[in-house]
Amino acid sequence: MVYLNRIYTKSGDAGETSLGDGRRVPKTHPRIGAYGGVDELNSVLGVAIAAGLPDAMQAMLMHIQNDLFDLGADLCVPESDTPPEYPPLRVTEPQVTQLERWIDAATDQLEPLTSFILPGGSPAAAHLHLARTVCRRVEIGVLDLVARERVNPQAVIYLNRLSDLLFVLARLANDGGKADVLWTPGKHREVASD
Repeated sequence: MVYLNRIYTKSGDAGETSLGDGRRVPKTHPRIGAYGGVDELNSVLGVAIAAGLPDAMQAMLMHIQNDLFDLGADLCVPESDTPPEYPPLRVTEPQVTQLERWIDAATDQLEPLTSFILPGGSPAAAHLHLARTVCRRVEIGVLDLVARERVNPQAVIYLNRLSDLLFVLARLANDGGKADVLWTPGKHREVASD
């Protein structure tokens, strides 16, 4: 249970913050960047939801927003060989499996791509593409942390699947892919004539 009776604590004024295990680290620590990125991604999903998506897609993204809080909590508590007093919240394989089910269901509604697509189309699709790119960047930040410290492998897998899901949802938001904007390789390489 979380209880917040005061928003500012002044404990971070010197540039440090506490991890979930109580250890103090600089706010520039890769772990802080990793779960801060997850928070940013969650906010971008909130903007996508507010853009007016279909009810089923909104419900799916709200489910994911809750999962992203789980992911942030997971990243906030470093893996340890010493058993903690309270088991930390960790992202699980069933959470990843749910994303895969949604990806498969969405993909079944789309025609296969014959080209890469440009991020855009409808406003809702553009918001979902933005969320997808933020998700990829967050995944890279978590992988940077993985190169330095132990991290729950499901956390990385979850972000990888989520970016795939956001891609197919963006296509669905573009009239089931019919309004996707296709990339034309080299389209503007020639000098325009007057």
